Amino acid sequence: MRQLPYILFILLIAAFASCGDSNDNVVKIKPINPEDIDQLESDSVSAFDNPILEMPDPNTPLKTKRVGRLDEIFNDSNFVHYAEAERIGIEPLTDTRSHLATRRPLVKITSCQDFYVEPLTYSRPYMIPQGAAMVHEIGRRFNDSLAARSGARYRLKVTSVLRTPESVRRLRRANRNAIDSSVHQLGTTVDISYARFVADDTKITHSAEELKGLLAEVLYAMRQEGKCWVKCEIKQPCFHITVRHPQVPLDK
Repeated sequence: MRQLPYILFILLIAAFASCGDSNDNVVKIKPINPEDIDQLESDSVSAFDNPILEMPDPNTPLKTKRVGRLDEIFNDSNFVHYAEAERIGIEPLTDTRSHLATRRPLVKITSCQDFYVEPLTYSRPYMIPQGAAMVHEIGRRFNDSLAARSGARYRLKVTSVLRTPESVRRLRRANRNAIDSSVHQLGTTVDISYARFVADDTKITHSAEELKGLLAEVLYAMRQEGKCWVKCEIKQPCFHITVRHPQVPLDK
């Protein structure tokens, strides 16, 4: 009986030690969302900036679900895009330093496992957090669907992001389709190519048309969920995408 207090003391110490070990081993992983600005800005270029830029010849068929004529399904007007962007985006940047005092924070999007950002000439790789999160979601849905259907390794190619009034003027001299009221100035909008994708290996390869169909499936679903507006550009082969907030499903 005299040893009982000593035994209880040893058991109590062991119990506390066990609880401490349990807490130390718990790892909480949060998915990317608009509030995780640091995670959205994570620069992973070194690991994902060496893709195969020239698309390899296809060697495997890829089944996709036809959503309809893309120029009819994805035909949200510039007015719709701009109205949404004015509501949730920034004011157009007046110079190279004005991004430091925007009404909404801007985060940088960089090449990563979700997508590839090509060298930008007329824009800069910055978006509001909601927009950056949207691009990551598009890339992840595309990659997951591709992995499930064939195991091929491709990534989407981001071709245009944030523009300034000056870059819009320069772009208009090279491309008459660029308009003065470019929604790209508000940090809510991104262009993703549907004619060019980057491959990370050549074991299983698909045609650009098949990959375009898969990307269309992803965008169709996200548009129906109220997450974005989409315009299918013809002369410049890309999907012009603006993030929506709040996210209200179109079928409700």
